[in-house]
Amino acid sequence: MTSPARSVPPQQPLFRAVASSTRQIYQLLKCISFTPKVHVQLTHDGIRFAADHSRVMQGVVFLDKVLFSSYTLNMPDEEGVALPQFQMNLAALLEALQIFGATDVAAKAAKADAEPYRSNLRNYRPDAFHHQALGMPGTCCILYEEDGSTLDIIIEETGVKTQCKMATYTPESPDEIPFDKSDLSFKIITQARWLLDALSELAPMAPVRVAVVASPTAPYLSLSSGGGLGSASVDFSSGRDLLETLSVADHWVQSYKFDFVKSASEAMRIATKVSFRGDGQGVLSLQFMVELEGGSVSFLDFRFVPYVTQEDEETAFEDDED
Repeated sequence: MTSPARSVPPQQPLFRAVASSTRQIYQLLKCISFTPKVHVQLTHDGIRFAADHSRVMQGVVFLDKVLFSSYTLNMPDEEGVALPQFQMNLAALLEALQIFGATDVAAKAAKADAEPYRSNLRNYRPDAFHHQALGMPGTCCILYEEDGSTLDIIIEETGVKTQCKMATYTPESPDEIPFDKSDLSFKIITQARWLLDALSELAPMAPVRVAVVASPTAPYLSLSSGGGLGSASVDFSSGRDLLETLSVADHWVQSYKFDFVKSASEAMRIATKVSFRGDGQGVLSLQFMVELEGGSVSFLDFRFVPYVTQEDEETAFEDDED
């Protein structure tokens, strides 16, 4: 007598996350779309996306698991365990996320054109005709079966199911731009939209570089640039009226490629606050705080390597001679 066949339980995917809305995820990832590929790392606390441009500019977005209604990484949560990581095409991921609630995205884009400096709270607040408010079901599932597999985006909305399979690549694991928090030259916290306004004032000059100057006396923060159409400068000299936090050890000045700093404009637009920090090596750190629906916050980190100054070149030459 033959024994009845036993059912084999299906193998659990390495990673699976489900979201009822992709608006916040899409806008956060769009902030680092200055490079075609991103480095992705799956952790037990969320998904880390890192973009790198020639090792002189880096942007990092961390999607906390609170952004998902369901989040599972089937790996031991122990030290020393290598977490899954890979590279992928960011543009393809953004295109896939736009499929979910495409009507809502179009409506939000129209509002953005009409009110470019709208608050982040209004940006994420669903209106009366939002899919969720109307009771229209929809989910977006992010699936990673195993190491080396595709990253699958499965979207179910109003009875229609769409599946996008995106190729993943062996990660290059680029080194992070070093930023020495123990050697801070200055730290300034202000409204993110004021930084966006400052760059908008400098942009018409078609500048190549932007100089960032921090000083313990007014003007406490200054951005200046020059180009083929002239020069311009924006000073933050009102102290506590404009700057929430001000800590400057000594006069600090460095120059950066204007287009690189401008690449963080999307983060400036959706964030509420920005933390300016500079270390002793001249590395500039911009950390943006974004308020999300539900009262949670997310942080976007950008780092920029300065131009080598003539003084630095002379010091390096003297060291070589010694």
